[in-house]
Amino acid sequence: MPLLILARHAKSDWSHEDLSDHDRPLNARGHAAAPLVGMELARRSLVPDEVLCSSARRTQETWAGIASELPGAAAPQILPALYHASPETMLSVLQGATGRVVAMIGHNPGIGALAHRLLPEAPAHPKFGIYPTGATLIAEVDDWAALENGRARLAGFFVPRDLPGHP
Repeated sequence: MPLLILARHAKSDWSHEDLSDHDRPLNARGHAAAPLVGMELARRSLVPDEVLCSSARRTQETWAGIASELPGAAAPQILPALYHASPETMLSVLQGATGRVVAMIGHNPGIGALAHRLLPEAPAHPKFGIYPTGATLIAEVDDWAALENGRARLAGFFVPRDLPGHP
């Protein structure tokens, strides 16, 4: 059964006023949190064989941190269309996925809205509603091409603060 890992980028650095939004890096907390997400995915034996990543620097740095804890994870497909994408655009990209375990790394508000739409019922986690930085949904899907709103099944949800070792 295909699995989706839907992650928002880790905490980014707002101190570089000369950088565009697209070029903002992670801050120290984000660099610390991303590998924790990877450790949690490894603990659950979830190693993506397809990675769909926004072209923004902070999403790529997030994936690099996650992947550092997932030997054998796929190299990311860097997709400009995922930069601040709408839930509809993200869903369309996922409908073209082919992997058994697919990770998508993106931005709010789109990624949080997509997580809400894919599940028939929101998880009880108190942070799901705001989908904070580093938030990660794990969901079962029947078929990528037929993926629609309300058709995924919750397999897990966590934020970096839930994980051991969070700064």
